[in-house]
Amino acid sequence: MSATSSSGPIVLRGMGSFHVGGRVVEIGGKPPRTVTFSTGSPPAEVDPNGLYQVEQMYVQYFLPQQRRGKFPLLLWHGGGLSGVTYETTPDGRDGWLNMFVRYGWDVYNCDAVERGRSGFAGRDVWPGEPLHVPKADPFTRFRLGSSWSAEKMVAHPGQQFPVEAYDNFMRQIVPRWLDTADATRAAYVALVERIGPCVIVVHSQGGGFGFRIAEQCPGKVKALVAIEPAVVGDPAKVAALDTVPVLMLYGDYIAETPRWAAMREAGRDYAQTLRAAGGQIDEVDLPVIGIRGNSHMLMMDKNNDDIAALIQGWLERTGLVD
Repeated sequence: MSATSSSGPIVLRGMGSFHVGGRVVEIGGKPPRTVTFSTGSPPAEVDPNGLYQVEQMYVQYFLPQQRRGKFPLLLWHGGGLSGVTYETTPDGRDGWLNMFVRYGWDVYNCDAVERGRSGFAGRDVWPGEPLHVPKADPFTRFRLGSSWSAEKMVAHPGQQFPVEAYDNFMRQIVPRWLDTADATRAAYVALVERIGPCVIVVHSQGGGFGFRIAEQCPGKVKALVAIEPAVVGDPAKVAALDTVPVLMLYGDYIAETPRWAAMREAGRDYAQTLRAAGGQIDEVDLPVIGIRGNSHMLMMDKNNDDIAALIQGWLERTGLVD
């Protein structure tokens, strides 16, 4: 257990936000449109031709008065989600953003390209369709339970996710595009280049970005914490991570879910390859160490403070805390 606490008042020396990355594209050959911007307002003519700023990423930061983390801590969310993942939990408890600020980390929380306050591009730039999911999908895919309907949801026994607040969780789900990985990766690289040496916490889809950026910028990434990564690193590039400590965390109910079992096996294979190359990687299956009932959303589960303390302890043992 860490010597510091993840509860109590938050005292900051600074906070703010910025956008990073992106590109400018030109669109032409489109007819003008007459639109009414607000009900009751006079119509206006809009010429859609010209230069557009697209694929930028929104970042919000919180800097504690008493900084203990040696490097900034970057929080990267998963697919169909945004930086809200790490903020207040669906049932109103503190999220990891608050907890790690209290632990003394400069925390940078992102809405990746296409999500939340980063905005998204039109079909002239991204021709693909955004993917929307119905309410039942995350309930089973994120291992909250076996079924969901408007009349009844069946949670897994001992489930730590606050299923009583599932409606609030679904309010966080946003559309996602399936063909914007290159744009997202470029924005994350731009962020790491701007921030400098950092520790990155990734979740789910964010795992693929975290490992790739660590391979590309090993001198900038001082540690990588991967929360149930949907994608791990390239086994052919493990040498790039031989000085980057890695922690991989996995929750419960994985063995009963073929898709998650396959992703867990991919993580295990990658860890073996990285160790064989001389890298430092720790795998933690929470049920194996007696922490049971966790869903895919570890940062929202009712024991999220215990999981945060586990991560903080690993970061301290890794020498990343003053």
